Amino acid sequence: MSKRSLVDVPLYEFQTQIEILETLRKRGALQIGIPKETCLQEKRIGLSPEAVSVLVSNGHRVLIQHGAGEGARYSDRDYSEAGAELTSDVRGVFASNIVLKVEPPSAEEIDYLKPKNLLISALQLGARDRDYFKKLMDKRITALSFERLVDDDGVLPVVRSMSEIAGNTAILIAAELLSNTRDGKGYMLGGVSGVPPTEVVIIGAGTVGTFAARTALGLGAVVKVFDRSLSRLRRLQSLLREPVYTCMIQEQLLGKALQRCDVAIGAARSENGRTPTLVSEEMVMRMREGSVVVDVSIDQGGCFETSELTTHEQPTYVKHGVVHYCVSNIPSRVSRTASFSLSNVLGQLLLDIGECGGVEEVLRRRPGVRAGLYLYNGILTSPVLGNHFDLPFSESDLLFQ
Repeated sequence: MSKRSLVDVPLYEFQTQIEILETLRKRGALQIGIPKETCLQEKRIGLSPEAVSVLVSNGHRVLIQHGAGEGARYSDRDYSEAGAELTSDVRGVFASNIVLKVEPPSAEEIDYLKPKNLLISALQLGARDRDYFKKLMDKRITALSFERLVDDDGVLPVVRSMSEIAGNTAILIAAELLSNTRDGKGYMLGGVSGVPPTEVVIIGAGTVGTFAARTALGLGAVVKVFDRSLSRLRRLQSLLREPVYTCMIQEQLLGKALQRCDVAIGAARSENGRTPTLVSEEMVMRMREGSVVVDVSIDQGGCFETSELTTHEQPTYVKHGVVHYCVSNIPSRVSRTASFSLSNVLGQLLLDIGECGGVEEVLRRRPGVRAGLYLYNGILTSPVLGNHFDLPFSESDLLFQ
């Protein structure tokens, strides 16, 4: 073969060419601290041993306080075998770069947090005051509320999963309270051949109401669902694909249904503030003696006028002959299931933070995670909190343009 002379070589072959390099995201090793929950009602934990194992295998360090998983029936050995480090030093756990809790930290626990670290927990606005957020701001904490995280489908995954659990469990609780073992009427929730089925009234056609209806129908009960939204009632009927009585909330019709029912489930929710009172005390007085009320919406004040907050230790009381169950944290009653469900969301979030090299990059790339942000390096990013507590704020979308 003949060789080309320099005269025959095109000029561009002598010019400096741009070198294209493969760019990789800088991964970071996370230090995740999981303290033991101190709230008496809270038995959940944010990560299951399975999720811890995945995080550790990806190079992250997970520090767990002794006994943190006991409420969910996870032992220290379960976490140790998954690769977590167990410690009795609560301050050391809170000194981790990322602190993961279910309940928000107490005022004392905030003192344990290191400045500029990341806190992932519930927010529970109704139980917080101005000084609480001021203290977090002074520590320049970055804080995510996991109830406000939004997934790619526009769904609040934690709220939805906890609502599914609450709806299912509410019916199982009612079934137990109807039985003789709890001094109930001695009815089986549902029905058998030759025996009239029990009747269940559900107030609210959201996620809690839908899953409560599904469980009650599965047990063979007659189900009636009331809601203020016609579109939610249509959606419930479409999802259940079974014959179910639905009706817009009208006092007279709701009152008649409650008079005939054996179980009433309060599943109404409010987007902002307190749940409206939809069942008056007079309507409760007309219910059958021994009937059961499970007010799942009690964490927002309850939709029954006779509802009063109760605990897992003393969950019920009787008023006007009607048994009331008004525990605010129903998912904690099935803490193992609830913890695993939480872990599905939070474990993936932590993996994403590690893959992106830090929470800042995740917040920049994913608006759904940014939706859960209410503090960034001590800057309040929630207009709702800022206006409610008269604190200065800067919206997160402006910080991560």
